[in-house]
Amino acid sequence: MKKLLLATAACALSAGAASAAEDVKLGIIFGFTGPLESITPNMGAGAELAMKEVSDSGKLLDGTKVSGVRGDSTCVDSAAATAAAERLVTSDKVAAIVGADCSGVTGAILSNVALPNGIVMISPSSTSPGLSTVEDKDLFFRTAPSDARQGEVLAKILKDRGINEVAITYTNNDYGKGLSDSIKTAFEAEGGKVTAVTAHEDGKADYSAEVGALASAGGQALVVAGYVDQGGAGMIRASLDSGAFTKFILPDGMYGTVLEEKFGKSLDGSIGTVPGSDSPGGATFVQMAKDAGFDGTSSYAPESYDAAALIMLAMQAAKSTKSADFAGKIMEVANAPGEKIYPGELAKALDLLKEGKDIDYVGGSAVELIGAGEAAGSYREYEFKDGKIETTGYR
Repeated sequence: MKKLLLATAACALSAGAASAAEDVKLGIIFGFTGPLESITPNMGAGAELAMKEVSDSGKLLDGTKVSGVRGDSTCVDSAAATAAAERLVTSDKVAAIVGADCSGVTGAILSNVALPNGIVMISPSSTSPGLSTVEDKDLFFRTAPSDARQGEVLAKILKDRGINEVAITYTNNDYGKGLSDSIKTAFEAEGGKVTAVTAHEDGKADYSAEVGALASAGGQALVVAGYVDQGGAGMIRASLDSGAFTKFILPDGMYGTVLEEKFGKSLDGSIGTVPGSDSPGGATFVQMAKDAGFDGTSSYAPESYDAAALIMLAMQAAKSTKSADFAGKIMEVANAPGEKIYPGELAKALDLLKEGKDIDYVGGSAVELIGAGEAAGSYREYEFKDGKIETTGYR
């Protein structure tokens, strides 16, 4: 009888351990269709790479495995994005969300899904300055810097390159308007002149009217605050076809090797910015991504890895997979003090946290969260040379 009781107790302990290590799901909601569909596969792969690294280590909360569940934000359809996020939370029971990608749909998901359900969101690519002041009950974070910062960086680059007059076109949504305003304000503060500002709608077949209006105002270059797979590319095509502009300034939403394929050497001399860092973690992530079969230099791929990593590290710090418990730990694991953690070192970070030690997660994008839980931000400056994108520096 004693042996039977011991065996029963052992089974109970075993069942308890299995329960303690119950698997957890994270939502990954990006525009897998829509105006950013050429870059979101690499973003999704970045987030999933971090999850695989943690799951393979077996060190999260004594063996918890993590899997990603994808949802399509469309980038532009707030109703569709909200419905996708609702399914992730109510049907798939995700513990947190990596995403969304575009600022408008991110705001919709935050208000309509994340806040009512108490779910943490970390966006790797939503950059609208308006998200800095949104009511988020300390549930929303982002590993991408605000476009208020990008506007300042671009303005200095233009000044350094002797570009004193520009026209601006922007995609007609929260992201485009916020970025356009930031660039205009910062450029004028640097002594530059903005000749005209015109919105463009995505999904049109012809942008000659918009380009004509901008061309009549003049400017040394056209700033295209749009999307690489949508109207932004259309504005470039119409400009090149008409000869209205031959030099373009391309912020983050316009970064993508698809432009090399579409325009080649026609874009030579055009410049732009995309969040990026020359920290050791950046190079490590690019190699890890290459080994995993995707492009780690693609826009917001490292930020996506970092967003997923921060969620899982915060879970370890809080000893819980519930958003209400680990939300308050995200800023702690992201910032000093503590041992610096880079891509490929998530197992090490989990061990340190389990021992009660501090970590300072640097990751692949030089993470430092400030203020309302957003990235302080560094940018990679690039230029088109011989039809190819080349990095020219970091700011």
